[in-house]
Amino acid sequence: MPQILEEILSQAPRFTITGVLDILLVAALIYQVLLLIRGRRAAHILAGIVIVAAAYVLSVAAGLTVLRTILEALAPYTAFALIVMFQSEIRRMLTRIGERKWAGFGSRVESREVAEEIVLAVSHLAAHKTGALIVIEGEVGLRTFIESGVPIDARVTRDLLLAIFEPGGPLHDGAAIVTGGRLAAASCFLPLTMNPELSRVLGTRHRAAIGVSEDADCLAIVVSEERGTISVAWGGELESDVTPERLAERLSRPSQTAPRTQPAAQEDGRV
Repeated sequence: MPQILEEILSQAPRFTITGVLDILLVAALIYQVLLLIRGRRAAHILAGIVIVAAAYVLSVAAGLTVLRTILEALAPYTAFALIVMFQSEIRRMLTRIGERKWAGFGSRVESREVAEEIVLAVSHLAAHKTGALIVIEGEVGLRTFIESGVPIDARVTRDLLLAIFEPGGPLHDGAAIVTGGRLAAASCFLPLTMNPELSRVLGTRHRAAIGVSEDADCLAIVVSEERGTISVAWGGELESDVTPERLAERLSRPSQTAPRTQPAAQEDGRV
């Protein structure tokens, strides 16, 4: 028995610094992929692909010629199918790789004064059950969404935010986007999240906040006009029932990830 063990160990590849580094990099890549698909439709698609691969291995081992032939015929189209099915996840992963700062937002909110003005405005909006959606740009630019709204380019103040989200006003519907410490635009259109598990329990504002946070490393703040609650979306996840103190903390340390999205009561249907 010891001789057999020695033979196995002698035939096994020896660990080198390059090999260890290679393994760690592959593990980190797999971990990032799992983080991207966690809790999303892609996770079920990936599970289906694993099942199909297991069926192919079984067909080869058991000599199931017909099943193996069918799977081999479908194999050349697998790459194109994966690109189509995982296009949003691939785009999100490449966006994160291209970020200049991996640690988080860095100095996303340019000054404490801007953060305080946002907290004051959001607290007032929540107290009066006035719906609002404020997006703070991160390292990934939001120019496409800014151009869809009404240009403002003004200093962020509590009064300005309250005027924008005044019920019945021309800029009430849509999102206000803050970039570089200034309010770039209002009444902006945002992409809705395609996560089927969220579309049934969240309103349009919340789905738009999650959707834009999936495409970019921004921080989206939502005020529900149904319940008067504050929610924060970041990295495709939503933190519900946020207090003003917690919101101030998120603005000062936005690199801290939010808890997984929690189902909530049906919110308002307007963006």
